[in-house]
Amino acid sequence: MKMLNRFKTALAALALLGLVIGAVQAAPATPTTNHRSSQPQTLDRIVAVVNDGVITQNQLNARVRSATMQLHRQKVQLPPADILRQQVLDQMVTERAQVQAAKEAGIQVDDAELEQALIRVAANQKMTPQQMRQTVEKDGVTWPEFREEIRNQMMIARVREREVDAKINVSPGEVDNFLANQGAAGAGEEVHIAHIVIRIPEGASPETLNKLRMKAVSIDEQARAGRDFAQLAATYSESNDALQGGDLGFRPVDSLPQVMSSAIANLKPGQVSDVVRSPSGFHIVKLIARKGGSALPQVQQTHARHILIKVTEVTSEAEARQKIGQVHSRLKSGEDFAALAKLYSQDGSAQKGGDLGWLYPGDTVPAFDQAMNALKVGEISNPVQTQFGFHIIQVLERRTTDVSQERQRQRATMALRQRKMEEANQEWVRQVRDRAYVEIRLDDQ
Repeated sequence: MKMLNRFKTALAALALLGLVIGAVQAAPATPTTNHRSSQPQTLDRIVAVVNDGVITQNQLNARVRSATMQLHRQKVQLPPADILRQQVLDQMVTERAQVQAAKEAGIQVDDAELEQALIRVAANQKMTPQQMRQTVEKDGVTWPEFREEIRNQMMIARVREREVDAKINVSPGEVDNFLANQGAAGAGEEVHIAHIVIRIPEGASPETLNKLRMKAVSIDEQARAGRDFAQLAATYSESNDALQGGDLGFRPVDSLPQVMSSAIANLKPGQVSDVVRSPSGFHIVKLIARKGGSALPQVQQTHARHILIKVTEVTSEAEARQKIGQVHSRLKSGEDFAALAKLYSQDGSAQKGGDLGWLYPGDTVPAFDQAMNALKVGEISNPVQTQFGFHIIQVLERRTTDVSQERQRQRATMALRQRKMEEANQEWVRQVRDRAYVEIRLDDQ
């Protein structure tokens, strides 16, 4: 459900978003007079250039209002106004660079896919789409702006899947070492953590590294002295969760990046780690709580089947999308799933009617997992895009089972894959940001 969680986070933030249409349109109307003001009125201006795109003052103001409301709701003391503005702008620049990277990679999200995503967002919030729209607009967000933000989040998720997730490999030797070390640490433990990241630019000089390390040490000392960690994160952290106080919620220990799991290994709840370094930056981690860690949990398996139309050098994305749409229409009209799978699916399971057997969580790629987990038994999905092409999925059965030895290895593989993905994603985001042309014009008049 990784992508759904991203949508949920996006909704929580965007539902607080201020009017992006600009301060002039949001300002109260004034009576018409027969004379003009002697003072020039600034309607909008560019505050940042990101490659071939721009961020305007009105867009920045809207996001600052959103961040302010969010921090108030979390009861986090606000950083100084100029620092908050800079933090928000930095996040916007990073997001804009990622969206542009997605476009350059040919990633697109059409309106039909967007509508399905919005339905899932609404369902995740226990709302109808119309109720969600009313909530969004009540909080001052235009519906077109909200739709585009969700579209951007989908594009970012897809380009990350292609550029990061699909390139992660876990060797049998890594799994052996993981299981050997897990015995001492305990299986199934989860931790609630918050963190602060000071980003290291690509190709940073020794002088820059030392300066950034000293900055991190100073922040760490403030946190250890009792200053509010969430405010420090909102003020200084360069992670995309900075304006949520750096709060990562509960996470399985074994899926955390190694630098984080090592940092909190000997901490008690409420304590703050020393400064630790990863390739992407300097990190400070606060342990808020621990739970679990005694026995391996039971897991839910899903018996599913699918039809796959691949995107190849011969079949374009548009052609594959059209073909899967035609197959989906035939399924909706009542044709047999297995028969259509045998006719059209371009997967090894085709001759079995698309039957994939019993699947554990994480056995398939995240986009497939997310769509499959959202289905009820017997339900057929809308077309789902992954790096392999377009799928139609049907859930046949579900069951809960104990974790076998074989499954322990599969869980270890999943945990290692998640750990590597997080580490690689941090590095990818840093590279995208550092390689973008960015010009900040906050001080321009």
